[in-house]
Amino acid sequence: MTDVVDKKTRSRMMAGIRSKNTKPELLIRKGLFARGFRYRLHDKRLPGSPDLIFPQHNAVIFVHGCFWHGHDCGLFKWPTTHHEFWKEKINNNKARDEINITQLLSNEWRVLTVWECAIKGPERRPIDSVLDKADRWLNGILPRDEIKGLKTLRK
Repeated sequence: MTDVVDKKTRSRMMAGIRSKNTKPELLIRKGLFARGFRYRLHDKRLPGSPDLIFPQHNAVIFVHGCFWHGHDCGLFKWPTTHHEFWKEKINNNKARDEINITQLLSNEWRVLTVWECAIKGPERRPIDSVLDKADRWLNGILPRDEIKGLKTLRK
């Protein structure tokens, strides 16, 4: 199936999709800052360039978009056009995420993934609930955890 918009318009639309400083990421950043946490942002020296880095806790947080990272929740739906392209792209993203997390864990970093569905959409949690869980995790000892929406299909 051909694209419904011209190449210039599609390019402009795709360029508008952010990978940093997204609304969910900003909510987490501002909420944790208000609770007294201090962090660095997007350190390219670390695998996957985590969204938030907490050196004093030896911890990182990724704030993942459910579509781009293929999360099994209500916000993710496989595109109906260019199915093979999207399947390859999203599966590559998921594989790269696992490699990055494995590398971080082997270098003694703790890793928390906050999924977009926990913050927006019909499955969202109250933001204070998300921040409470992130706060407990940062002050705890678990090496890896996730914060997902209320009705996430994946366990």
